[in-house]
Amino acid sequence: MEYIISVKRRKRDEKNDYYQDFLYIADSENDTVATALTNLNLQEPLMDINGLPTTMIEWECSCLQKKCGACAMVINGRPGLACAAKLKDYKKKKISLEPLRKFPVIADLMVDRSILYENLKTLTLWLRKDIDGKKDDPEFGTMLCEKDSNLAYTASECIQCGCCLEVCPNFYPGGSFFGMSTVPVTTRLLTEMSSADIKKIAKGYMEYVYEGCGKSLACMDICPRKIPTDKLMVNSNALIFWKRRKKDVRK
Repeated sequence: MEYIISVKRRKRDEKNDYYQDFLYIADSENDTVATALTNLNLQEPLMDINGLPTTMIEWECSCLQKKCGACAMVINGRPGLACAAKLKDYKKKKISLEPLRKFPVIADLMVDRSILYENLKTLTLWLRKDIDGKKDDPEFGTMLCEKDSNLAYTASECIQCGCCLEVCPNFYPGGSFFGMSTVPVTTRLLTEMSSADIKKIAKGYMEYVYEGCGKSLACMDICPRKIPTDKLMVNSNALIFWKRRKKDVRK
């Protein structure tokens, strides 16, 4: 099967974007966008659809198993993972590839997603004392329940790909809302934090997460891991503000 792969390109240290089309002949019906990009870059030299030589397409990948999020990009106008996007699932045989639009572009389909980690640092989302310290916390035992392992597991499935931010109407670069990508990390760590440490992150969570979310739930629809982001936020809100756990998110 023949496909036209149209890539939005930008050279490093330049600001001008342009589209370049490539002819790709799929070897298998299970070929993905990641497969196409890999095989195109194996050509020596790489030729565009007009037979003109060009530079390799810059993009990122790691696991190719929907576990790392590195290959996130905009595919036919919708953010997703290149490793999970099968070419046969697209009705049109011309597939447009663009970098995620809410992050600085490094080159071609590569973006700088360091803001995701900077936001986590701003919220101080890490454990500040060992777990043994919780034994002396009288409130901790009343907050946690036997379902915490399920809650933590669900939250840990977030791969920080950034797709949720791409479709979020409330997130924009430089804004005060950190987006749903911070919620799974928050939820995961809350299952390990003492009540004292939870109080320390409450103000930042209120300012950068709780107050900025418009509850559009676009993040839940687009998440490649199908994480119930609405339920994770309910649980985080419950523990931080209401001091109790809501229903197990996996039910």
